Amino acid sequence: MSEENQNDIDYEEGSGLATKTRPSTRKPSLYRVLLLNDDYTPMEFVVEILVRIFRKSPEDAARIMLHVHQNGVGMCGVYTYEVAETKVAQVLDAARRAQHPLQCTMEKE
Repeated sequence: MSEENQNDIDYEEGSGLATKTRPSTRKPSLYRVLLLNDDYTPMEFVVEILVRIFRKSPEDAARIMLHVHQNGVGMCGVYTYEVAETKVAQVLDAARRAQHPLQCTMEKE
């Protein structure tokens, strides 16, 4: 047995049994991506963002946009940290390029 494999095996004292320890794995934390309402960004632009970046159907995008408009904030989706961070950056970049003040954030679920 190589040294590398021997390091992964624990010997229970006095029992003669060898047990292999496995590293524990956890599911990654998930993050909600949220759109914030403002009085300047056109509703059509918000729907376009939801369809293009979040891959929502036009009907779902319109529903989410209205929720954001009426409640001040709305959830676009739940993703792992890296995906959520990328989507927030994409929304902010698209809004900046279109000269809209649309804000997007993420929070741990």
